[in-house]
Amino acid sequence: MEYPCRWIYKVIGPDEKAMEEAIGKIVRDCACTITPSNTSRTGKYHCLNLEVMVVDERHRTGVYNQLREDPAIEIVL
Repeated sequence: MEYPCRWIYKVIGPDEKAMEEAIGKIVRDCACTITPSNTSRTGKYHCLNLEVMVVDERHRTGVYNQLREDPAIEIVL
């Protein structure tokens, strides 16, 4: 893998707005794109695609770990 590169995280949780706010706090000033992906059949879970430029492996795993630790986010792929 060559850095810097664009990386896409799938972020899943029950509240789309809360996930967007959490993502904003985590990526701060980094340029990113957040797009809706799927919603569960019952509407209980929402999936967002987060595309962000990562500068190296440490940055990529750091964003992943911060996303996983946020209470608004249940799953990060």
